[in-house]
Amino acid sequence: MARPRRVRRTRLTFHIMHTYMRALLLSLFVFATASLVPPASAQTPPPATIDERTRQWTRMDGFVPMYWDDAAGRLYLEISRFDQELLYQTSLPAGLGSNPIGLDRGQMGATAVVTFQRVGPKVLLTQANYRFRALSQDAAERQAVADSFASSVLWGFKVEAVEDGRVLVDATDFLLRDAHGVGERLRSASQGAYRVDANRTAFHLPRTKAFPKNSEIETIVTFVTDGPAGELVRQVAPTGSAFTVRQHHSFVQLPDLATHTFRPRIADPRAGGIDLTFHDYASPITEPIEKHWAIRHHLQKKDPSATISEPVEPIVYYVDNGTPEPIRAALLDGARWWGAAFEAAGFRNGFQVRVLPDDADPMDLRYNMINWVHRSTRGWSYGAAVVDPRTGQILKGNVSLGSLRVRQDIMIGSGLTSLTSTDAAIQCAAGDSPDADYLADADPKTDATAMALARIRQLSAHEVGHTLGFTHNFAASTYGRASVMDYPAPMAKVTNGRIDLSDAYGVGIGAFDSFAVKYAYSQFAPGADEAAELSRLVDGATAKGMLFIADSDARPAGAAHPLASLWDNGSDPVANLKHELAVRKIALSTFDVTRIPEGQSLSLLEQKFLPIYFHHRYQVQATVKSVGGQFYTYAVRKGNAPAPAAPIIVAPDVQRAALAGVLDTLSPDVLAVPERVLALLQPPSEAFGSFNTEMFPRRTGLTFDPVSAATIAADMAISLLLHHERSARLVEFHARDTQNPGLEDVITAIAAKLKASGNLATESTAALVQRAAQQVFAQRLMDLGANDSASSDVRAIARHFVGRLPALLFPVADAPRTAAWRAHIETLTDVVKRYRERPFSPYAPQKPLPVPAGDPIGQP
Repeated sequence: MARPRRVRRTRLTFHIMHTYMRALLLSLFVFATASLVPPASAQTPPPATIDERTRQWTRMDGFVPMYWDDAAGRLYLEISRFDQELLYQTSLPAGLGSNPIGLDRGQMGATAVVTFQRVGPKVLLTQANYRFRALSQDAAERQAVADSFASSVLWGFKVEAVEDGRVLVDATDFLLRDAHGVGERLRSASQGAYRVDANRTAFHLPRTKAFPKNSEIETIVTFVTDGPAGELVRQVAPTGSAFTVRQHHSFVQLPDLATHTFRPRIADPRAGGIDLTFHDYASPITEPIEKHWAIRHHLQKKDPSATISEPVEPIVYYVDNGTPEPIRAALLDGARWWGAAFEAAGFRNGFQVRVLPDDADPMDLRYNMINWVHRSTRGWSYGAAVVDPRTGQILKGNVSLGSLRVRQDIMIGSGLTSLTSTDAAIQCAAGDSPDADYLADADPKTDATAMALARIRQLSAHEVGHTLGFTHNFAASTYGRASVMDYPAPMAKVTNGRIDLSDAYGVGIGAFDSFAVKYAYSQFAPGADEAAELSRLVDGATAKGMLFIADSDARPAGAAHPLASLWDNGSDPVANLKHELAVRKIALSTFDVTRIPEGQSLSLLEQKFLPIYFHHRYQVQATVKSVGGQFYTYAVRKGNAPAPAAPIIVAPDVQRAALAGVLDTLSPDVLAVPERVLALLQPPSEAFGSFNTEMFPRRTGLTFDPVSAATIAADMAISLLLHHERSARLVEFHARDTQNPGLEDVITAIAAKLKASGNLATESTAALVQRAAQQVFAQRLMDLGANDSASSDVRAIARHFVGRLPALLFPVADAPRTAAWRAHIETLTDVVKRYRERPFSPYAPQKPLPVPAGDPIGQP
């Protein structure tokens, strides 16, 4: 019995000791923890005052005061405007220089309406979401919409010091990041993964300044990659694995909406304006929720009751002071054209253009800029605007003009006519540009440089127009030179059998431009009904035939409006196509070595020849829109009256004339390059680089390839005629009225134009280009039959005619043929047979080469 008692005592003793040790350890832990807590007098002190923290730093006082810590290389912001809206804008003052990548000097980045919000030890920079709102006086209704859609917190700052309601934050990491999205742009351009290298990134202090209404900060940002450097990056950067740009940040005071005199203006679809679009959830349920406001600068009369008045503050644009002469003078002249439109709208001296002062910063949001931007290759120019998303007010207009465009226009002009000594001087000038009076002795009929400068004036007006709030009007060229917002083709006249360039481009803004300015900027007399006045303006312009047709109706290959095209001229597309072919014929017949300067490589002739050979390309695009075309306007309801211009199908005879005109461009004498010209076109010289966008694609190696050129030219017409949307309209319009040509008529007409005829027993240049055109036709017809976006009728008709191709294209089987013709016919016959068996998985013959770059004709 003793053993059990000893066991019980042992267990009890263990339990007591275990409990004692737990208590002891708990006491030690509590004691140790308590010893780590300092007494109240030793607590962490509150943040230092701003004055104490920044005493050794450089202060830049302004809208958002800034402090520069030179020793640490850090920049701090002093924030006092909490929960007040301001504008935050990023931009790119020094770019990469590659047009395909699209990171240009002077480029504007994202625009955001933001607020600083203090939350304990943090300050949040929050972007409001103005795409969704409630235009209501009810605060709860507005808040319901705000809470329904996400906002964006762009950054969180740590509070470094506090004083009198102001806080100091370290903004270094926020400002030295890739705010412009350069890395993302490079990835989208397939240039690899680049990241910011902090060791090679710093502030650019000469452009970091604070003003009463805006604070401007600029940074030097270096991007590096651990992988292969992008090919396009290597072409423009000294080192492809590391390149440096500058990024700019602007904090700008926004107008107080409670006291601001700017009022939003409803956009009208006929007035040619760029609109600010948002959803208004306070709209009555019987009205559209989507709202459209015109974007425009704030312009007011000193005397609102006067018909014409000086402005309270004019709209002033500044031309880049880095622009050389004579370009600078041309930019000033063209931009100033808008002054006449503003005068007609009631503002004397309301629009002004000056050269940027030497001490001004072009990225400062106070300056509307016309930038002269250099790239390694030609590309688009564009006009952008910083817009207050709350109201549609334009806060800064920013134009970027590519410097190589003028050289493209010289290339076109000197291809149409011989290169004059003046042209040679400007092309050969190294470094310094010639004086503005260098054109004094030039003949305007033949001087390509005069033509190019005329285009620069028009381009300046065009891009400034975008920044004033106007979009493209691609119908304006059909009723005179009615708008600089169209894309003008150089109007080459034929005078005494010679090409005349003296009227290549217009001068001044057009009638539609004047109307657009009146709609956007007119200030009506006090007490006037603005909506009624605007309606009268639009009705008056419509009654005068001022048609407005925008990008979406003009750019697509299958577009339907016969008067909406890019780079065309005249009200009759068919007649103008004949004219452009006549101009092309003269240019080809006179093309010789005088198209390039003395001493230059003859291989450069090909660059001059390309735009001449394809001179008719844009007029083909304009003419083909009449085939299966339809007239229409952006009409709005006016009471119970019917639309003033209901959609009208292009008349059958006009459609057939347009079809015939387009088919004329498939003639062998149009497609074939004259032997005399072939003798001039030499392989590219190694000293002048390899192939570029100004060269013809080829399958012959280094030598010029006339068959590929003909293939491309043929495809320009055939692919447009057989576009699936145009084909569907042809089927529909023919069903509605059998007088209209149907898709069968178009296919049959193409086949008849391309049918092999004459002597097939001998080879010739005409035979080469004819076979090439037939190959394009067969491929495009098979593509149409297998296109899943085409209608069922279109696909059925196309597949039917594919089966008939041998009979449509070739003469009777017993006619004599060369080996090349026999091989071509046998191959096409085999392809047709296979296609008929498997139409959705056809054998793909060699497709035509890509069309060489044409836009920009000098691009928007």
